[in-house]
Amino acid sequence: MSMYFPTIKKPVPYEGPDTRNPLAFRYYDAKRRVGGRTMAQHLRFAVAYWHTFKGTGADPFGGSVYRRPWNEGADAVDIAEKTLDAAFEFFEKLGVAFYCFHDRDLSPECDTLAETHRVFDRLVARAERRQRETGVRLLWGTANLFSHPRYTHGAATNPDPRVFAIAASQVRHALEATRRLGGTGYIFWGGREGYSTLLNTDLKQEREQMARFLQLAVDHAQKIGFRGMFFIEPKPKEPSAHQYDSDAATVLGFLREFDLLDAFELNIEANHATLAGHTFEHELTVASAAGKLGSMDINRGDPTLGWDTDQFPTDLPSAVWAMSIVLRQGGLKYGGLNFDAKVRRGSFDTEDLFHAHIGAMDTFARALLIADRMRKDGFFEKVLRERYAGFHAGLGRRILKGELTLTDLDEFAQKSPEPPLISGRQEYLENRWNAYLASTPD
Repeated sequence: MSMYFPTIKKPVPYEGPDTRNPLAFRYYDAKRRVGGRTMAQHLRFAVAYWHTFKGTGADPFGGSVYRRPWNEGADAVDIAEKTLDAAFEFFEKLGVAFYCFHDRDLSPECDTLAETHRVFDRLVARAERRQRETGVRLLWGTANLFSHPRYTHGAATNPDPRVFAIAASQVRHALEATRRLGGTGYIFWGGREGYSTLLNTDLKQEREQMARFLQLAVDHAQKIGFRGMFFIEPKPKEPSAHQYDSDAATVLGFLREFDLLDAFELNIEANHATLAGHTFEHELTVASAAGKLGSMDINRGDPTLGWDTDQFPTDLPSAVWAMSIVLRQGGLKYGGLNFDAKVRRGSFDTEDLFHAHIGAMDTFARALLIADRMRKDGFFEKVLRERYAGFHAGLGRRILKGELTLTDLDEFAQKSPEPPLISGRQEYLENRWNAYLASTPD
């Protein structure tokens, strides 16, 4: 078997914060216990098959620049098999436990749908063998319902039911492959499920189609015994002007409207939050507050650029927010931290793939240590308890329990003095937050 990363030893070692080795972890020690679990159990890192192994370096202003040795072969199937081997070599050498994929990244599109499925099954069997050999597992799978020309006007929301049927066929096979490979989740990302103009769009019709499509997947999962979780990944735009899954609150409303909430959790992506005009921590908090934060795409965008740049995460404050929210809700049961991120166009050496993942994993490992220290200190939890203390007893509790009417509150307000103004102490709290960020993790 070919070795695609011959200069990299396996696995990448943990050498501590003072190491000068660029191919070693400073903070990510997979077996280190934090809050009763190992770092690996908390973080559940998953390499994104599509960006890492099928990315070309193309952007809106230029085509492919990468020359990956696994992307050369006798035909598309030969290339797919080489890519799979390169991927598992990478997983082992990086030392991650999980990966995730789109069906069309693992296996090529063939001349007919039936042949496409046969080749996909062949590649899934190969992946199953490699999983047994390496111990690396699938975190989640999904179907690419946006790249093929047939999906120009969407997949589930396409005005042509024949396209809807092909998309359903893809999801059936991708879902069955996910079950076969032991994946604990299956993700829906809208891709082109949205509209560019209302002049040719029946929004009500398309949303009903999308709900029916999701229900079909839920029904099939029950039929085949899939015990994982379905996720929806919100995204506001690109390529459509408006996506039906535009942000966490919109998705939660959609799921409630169509009685799908029990079957789904949310996979929140940092860069999608940015495109929606939110922060990563806002979207995570919205999902978590609803009990529906199930997984995360950890990347970052570039605020000076207007598209989904999917850069590797190196922003420590954002990572600390993310891990604080995850710890507060008790972890991620079905999902994990997926690197939906790609190296920059100019970073075309295969070793750059390791530098990118190592830096990102260290960022979130350090964030985990800081977030755990915050949790143990309990400072910010105390701030919240004290700020909302009035709603935990007396008048506030009676309001939330529905024991008082508007008339009752009107009478109370007229008899009571003006409430005192209480400072939010934002600057003080930001200083305390920065003190944690500047501290050296234990």
